Amino acid sequence: MSEMTPNDLLKKVRKIEIKTKALSHQIFAGEYHSAFKGRGMAFSEVREYQYGDDVRNMDWNVTARMSAPYVKVFEEERELTVVLLVDISRSGLFGTARKTKREQIAEIAAVLAFSAILNNDKVGALLFSDRVEKFIPPKKGRSHLLHIIREILDYEPQSTGTDISEALRFLTGAVKKKCTAFILSDMLDVREDGMPRYEDALKVAVNRHDLSVIQVYDPRERTLPDVGLVHVKDAESSEAAWIDTGSRKVRSAYGEWFRKAGAEAEKLFNRYQVDSISVATDQDYVRALMSLFQKR
Repeated sequence: MSEMTPNDLLKKVRKIEIKTKALSHQIFAGEYHSAFKGRGMAFSEVREYQYGDDVRNMDWNVTARMSAPYVKVFEEERELTVVLLVDISRSGLFGTARKTKREQIAEIAAVLAFSAILNNDKVGALLFSDRVEKFIPPKKGRSHLLHIIREILDYEPQSTGTDISEALRFLTGAVKKKCTAFILSDMLDVREDGMPRYEDALKVAVNRHDLSVIQVYDPRERTLPDVGLVHVKDAESSEAAWIDTGSRKVRSAYGEWFRKAGAEAEKLFNRYQVDSISVATDQDYVRALMSLFQKR
């Protein structure tokens, strides 16, 4: 990624802007508004009950004092803060389809960012590996969004691993007011037994912020092809090994590990009521994002 020339990077950012801005205008801005803006309701005033008002909004104290029914009126909070937690660890450079995982993440992040801006929200980004690499504070404006996209595509991480807990802890500490946060990652931050390593940090973060997970994966990661003896190297740990992909037992064990890791992550998200979707690098993410918004 870092070998892109400034001109190549500019072209790639511009291409993403044109595509995702159009999607945001045509599809996602309204869906985003319905999914997220309606969640933040602020108390506005008390007024006399009118036919058709929701009785759940009755203000019983005022009603008793005035000897007439009064209701509380709420209005939508005018501005949200959106924070994109973007995994830029080395595993994101993998891609056997049209894009790498990091390129797919950049496009999805851009759609979310443009949708937020169209709804008058501020957008920030937290880039992480096994540490917080960079925090871009929430702001508005096109130039700010293009800066975020450029950094996602081209930032060279100082570390190679993945630690989602670090990113979540930073979010909890740095952003005091409740925000809408999206984790964009392959979510391959698991123990050897496939169990997620980030449960404790997730549990704290969901009590402070409105959190969603967008998992981006490459289809080749989940199944080993039968191509005989191959030498593989972990992009994050640099550990290398020979694997006999001709062995059905090896291929089956590999696929089973990925299935278990995915199932355990899904259980975790359900436990803490975190909306999540999975998107492959060879998939159109429009349908997946629509399903995320409609879950809410």
